Amino acid sequence: MPDSRSTSLADDPVVAASPEILLELVDDQGVTIGTAEKLWAHQQPGHLHRAFSVFLFDKQGRLLLQRRALGKYHSPGVWSNTCCGHPYPDEPPFVAAARRTAEELGAAPALLCAAGTVRYDLPDEASGLIEREWNHLFVGLVTDELRPDPEEVDSTRFVTAQELKELQQEKPFSVWFDTVFQAALPGIREIAGRDW
Repeated sequence: MPDSRSTSLADDPVVAASPEILLELVDDQGVTIGTAEKLWAHQQPGHLHRAFSVFLFDKQGRLLLQRRALGKYHSPGVWSNTCCGHPYPDEPPFVAAARRTAEELGAAPALLCAAGTVRYDLPDEASGLIEREWNHLFVGLVTDELRPDPEEVDSTRFVTAQELKELQQEKPFSVWFDTVFQAALPGIREIAGRDW
């Protein structure tokens, strides 16, 4: 297992006070090869790790987006997909996706289906961090009233495909959004229709 300590992050009092969160490191085939501390895994040059991304739709076929809370260490205040995150070591990605969606948005998915995987290396110039992820994609439906956790989510919005395009021209989105959205598009169309 790699050394999970980081001199630059340890000097940050906010980071130093944060509890350690472990991620699964994976190889280029998505096979688990160990664990590493979350912040360390996202520092340049980055370390390939398991992640998930969720795209939930309402009964009208509109995509639920979230604007990430301003206090988040990574990509604060930008728009992104319904939910994204990292499974705990040995936690199945499907379980992690359902768990984290409920934690962040206060509403569990009414339906959640696997929609493939995508691997990417995406630097985030704003934070200096990098997303090197083996990402498990999920699509589904949400029917419950949302009760977002303000420490995770600044705001939410349901959008049509056209409204998404307009919002992307007006507002900043997470560096991973386009990559995971395009990879999940076949599954999205099965859930939300060909308009997507």
